[in-house]
Amino acid sequence: MTSPTLLWLRQDLRLADQPALAAAIHDGPVIPVYVLDDETPKHRQMGAASRWWLHHSLEALDRSLREKGSRLILRRGKCDEELAKVAKEVGAGTVHAIRHYEPWWRNAERAVAKRLDLVCHDGNYLAPPGSIASGSGAPYKIYTPFWRALRDVMPPPHLLHRPHEIPAPASWPASDDLTDWHLLPTSPDWATGFAREWTPGEAGAHDRVDDFVDDVARYDDTRNLPSIEGSSRLSPHLHFGELSPGLVWHRMAGKGGSTQVFLSELAWRDYAQNVILQLPDYGARNGRERFDDLPWRSGKAAEADLRAWQRGETGYPIVDAGMRQLWATGWMHNRVRMIAASFLIKHLLIDWREGERWFWDTLVDADYGNNSVNWQWVAGAGIDANMWGRIMAPLAQSEKFDAGDYIRQWVPELAGIPDPAIHDPEAAGCRPNGYPSKVIGHREARERALTAGKKVR
Repeated sequence: MTSPTLLWLRQDLRLADQPALAAAIHDGPVIPVYVLDDETPKHRQMGAASRWWLHHSLEALDRSLREKGSRLILRRGKCDEELAKVAKEVGAGTVHAIRHYEPWWRNAERAVAKRLDLVCHDGNYLAPPGSIASGSGAPYKIYTPFWRALRDVMPPPHLLHRPHEIPAPASWPASDDLTDWHLLPTSPDWATGFAREWTPGEAGAHDRVDDFVDDVARYDDTRNLPSIEGSSRLSPHLHFGELSPGLVWHRMAGKGGSTQVFLSELAWRDYAQNVILQLPDYGARNGRERFDDLPWRSGKAAEADLRAWQRGETGYPIVDAGMRQLWATGWMHNRVRMIAASFLIKHLLIDWREGERWFWDTLVDADYGNNSVNWQWVAGAGIDANMWGRIMAPLAQSEKFDAGDYIRQWVPELAGIPDPAIHDPEAAGCRPNGYPSKVIGHREARERALTAGKKVR
């Protein structure tokens, strides 16, 4: 019998439009392997919310594989060591995988390639990161010209079909039990609301696409309204590779209206990967070095403000609603993410890296490229970023984007307050006793931020 081939799975947990799987099937019997590697990423180990998602996504993938005559092998340890062990057990020499661009995954790929014949494929982005370059051949650092160049090579290639059958090896290697990895929280189980919000796995991803395809034409009208929720909510499915961005593009393109706006947002994932390919430490280092001189607050007062922000107790209803939604569901509305991030950075003058770390641990769609690029954009520290002096006014933003019902849902202390008072109950004189006063006034925070910004001019 032909020697089996290993399929190394990471953030590509799907069967449809999966080029590494298709190539492995072409070679003969396939052994799909997922390795939980907490050593190679070091301080970038997967966050707690992402681990919840991973548990359920792996369960769903194993069910799908078994329907095709296969199964998922689970191992824990360093990827290169565990894949080498599996290969030795079954007599495999080749590993097929989809290429990843996070710095720790690139390190892991180099390590695996030293032990086995590693064949990497592109398939997690609209175009291979690094392939969209300027006329001089240099990679883009600014989003707008990147998007124009990417759009010129779209649509993505034709999709690969879901296989009818996956050839199995003569015998299977040993596998860990998923429950032994303890990916789910227990004491306490803070993720009880996640299951009501999400269905991890490829089937859940396709259901989300089906739900959104009829709404994409109105995307630009609804995406900024938290109370309506006009976004696609595809981000965790895309992050874990439960569906390909090419599939999303093909399903959405041609729907008219503001579909192009949505596709440009989909392309932001590609842009973020191109940034971290050029600047692997973007999650920890300012894209603009002069921001190293910005006088971030520290000490007990700043630590107390950081906790208030994390808990949704800042006295700014739109910020608190977003932070509580994040804790309850592992996700936050995109417009509110910008408001909450701006508040931490500019109102509280707390280093953007504190917020990035919090999002890394609490978001089910925590993605190194997106997270790093978005936080640096809001902070003004990135290579393509908002200006420091553009300070979002959370109270005005809340009213402008009609966030009243969103606030009532996530900040129940304010549920009985009507518009427009709900956006700033303290100023309206109706702040309930159970809701905190503002940690800082908007005007005071703005002046403090502008003064600090002068240090980086």
